[in-house]
Amino acid sequence: MTEAQRQIFVFMIYALIMVNFSGSSHGGAVSSEEEADRITSLPGQPKVYFQQFSGYVTVNKAVGRALFYWLTESAHSPLSKPLVVWLNGGPGCSSVAYGASEEIGPFRINKTASGLYLNKFSWNTEANLLFLETPAGVGFSYSNRSSDLFDTGDRRTAKESLEFLIQWLDRFPRYKGREVYLTGESYAGHYVPQLANEIMAYNANSKHRIALKGIMVGNAVTDNYYDNLGTVTYWWSHAMISDKTYRQLINTCDFKRQKESDECESLYSYAMDQEFGNIDQYNIYAPPCNNSDGSTFTRRNMRLPHRSHRIFRQISGYDPCTEKYAETYYNRPDVQKALHANKTRIPYKWTACSEVLNRNWNDTDVSILPIYRKMIAGGLRVWVFSGDVDSVVPVTATRYSLAQLKLTTKIPWYPWYVKKQVGGWTEVYEGLTFATVRGAGHEVPLFKPRAALMLFKSFLRGQPLPKS
Repeated sequence: MTEAQRQIFVFMIYALIMVNFSGSSHGGAVSSEEEADRITSLPGQPKVYFQQFSGYVTVNKAVGRALFYWLTESAHSPLSKPLVVWLNGGPGCSSVAYGASEEIGPFRINKTASGLYLNKFSWNTEANLLFLETPAGVGFSYSNRSSDLFDTGDRRTAKESLEFLIQWLDRFPRYKGREVYLTGESYAGHYVPQLANEIMAYNANSKHRIALKGIMVGNAVTDNYYDNLGTVTYWWSHAMISDKTYRQLINTCDFKRQKESDECESLYSYAMDQEFGNIDQYNIYAPPCNNSDGSTFTRRNMRLPHRSHRIFRQISGYDPCTEKYAETYYNRPDVQKALHANKTRIPYKWTACSEVLNRNWNDTDVSILPIYRKMIAGGLRVWVFSGDVDSVVPVTATRYSLAQLKLTTKIPWYPWYVKKQVGGWTEVYEGLTFATVRGAGHEVPLFKPRAALMLFKSFLRGQPLPKS
């Protein structure tokens, strides 16, 4: 049997299972809501043998807030695989643009944005992937009350992400009781633990428990003070700033503050404008994306709430222009129609990140470490990873933050391997696993897709990363 014949056979078996499943105890026939969300095919998509669904879940009917999702089921034995929710950060950045389209999803967008090609390191080889755009105002998610874009924050995001998940499971009852894992990166270092915290509270008071088993976050915003201290230390240790600027930052800035002094702000600006040079801060060794006129393509100025100075992002990776392709592809009317997206005709262009939402973030936790302690005490599997050439939320920041948990070491620091090469380094603690990914930037699966998939497999299995 050829590989193509085998895939067709697997798909036919799956289809038969789904027909039989419709009369099961999980809620009877496939709901009309679920069927309405089915994606038959995306423009320029190669043929695949897994099911896809996308659409909206209204999380606040009074004001009309609705969150957009895209589910790509596992290519093999989806009924036996867990549900993995992926969140991107920002705050204000799209899980469709990043997680789905340039990191862990099954498709990549080609250079002309005319179509898609397969990602052979997609995480849907191991799990059913649910990409959620949260909060309202991110990507295709929307609110009918425009003022919501100016007063959202951590608390609403967590509560409405839980509301989304509860309603989504009602729409897809075959996933009820399925193991659930929450994953994400960057400011999802807030979203993921905060959503886990909401789920744990919900489970304590509900008969219909969500089977949350664990979380995994990468290059994660964790604690204001230690993230800031670790970031400045990284800049200095990687020769991005001078000894003088480093000493001035350490002696002048109060890293605990949400908004820094004018003197500290000017030091940050000087470091970025005068000492960094034309680099991609999200991967300090990657080439920038250049426009046809020779200028550099940069993301709109985005701000991390744990740091009050501006971040100038130049999109990077093996192909440093991936975000440009996403912004072209997802603004195509035929793509939006296939995704059942933008049905209300939002009055602004779809963007990978929302500047308005990012600059008007209303509330943010100073530290996520208390939630880490609750997750560990609650028996959740907790993994944290860091691409080690990211200077925005660098490995030093994460190590400084996690050290405050004062966890007992189970397996001391060692190199882990993928394809006979060192993939990074890891240490296993009581209740938490930490791993670095060698040579990866802020978006680890973009830069090191094979290593990221190995990391994901080990996480799902609850096994330490391979030593050889």
